[in-house]
Amino acid sequence: MNKQALGAAPFIFVLILAAALSRLLPHWPNFTPVGAMALFGAAYFPRKVVAFLAPILALYLSDLLLNNLLYAEYYGGFTWAISSPWVYAAFLLIIGIGMLLRGRVSAVAVGGSALAASVVFFLITNFGVWASSLNLLYPKSFAGLMACYAAGLPYFWNTLAGDLFFSGVLFGAYALIAPRIPALRAQAE
Repeated sequence: MNKQALGAAPFIFVLILAAALSRLLPHWPNFTPVGAMALFGAAYFPRKVVAFLAPILALYLSDLLLNNLLYAEYYGGFTWAISSPWVYAAFLLIIGIGMLLRGRVSAVAVGGSALAASVVFFLITNFGVWASSLNLLYPKSFAGLMACYAAGLPYFWNTLAGDLFFSGVLFGAYALIAPRIPALRAQAE
């Protein structure tokens, strides 16, 4: 790992943090940068440990802001709580998908990874809703699980649109800027 490649890390983190903060802006349900942040960080951070930790940290910081600014009434005061352990489990798997992009970023690969990220997120988080002890809507049966997935389908399309859009923004911005900055050029090569 050369010094120039490591010099790209702050820029990559700034892009991910900006994407995470965009969660505070009004948006359609599930049209968020969450999947794209995981894919982008995994694909470009030079060190694998940072590729896992930086997107998780950005997600957690944006969760803190959302939970304590927008949803403060729901929590009844300041909370360190995360949105859902199922969201973070899906996020970790999406980072794993992003690791497959390392050294082979292309529009087709990023689009396919964004689709896979959306499917993983949908399957895991809806399973989490069904499995939750707070679930009073869906019986703990295969039929209940399928009903939960069916109810989540409208949100899947927004998740997919968000993953594709924000992946395009993050990977596109990096592709446009990287050739102009030596530290980023070294990482992109």
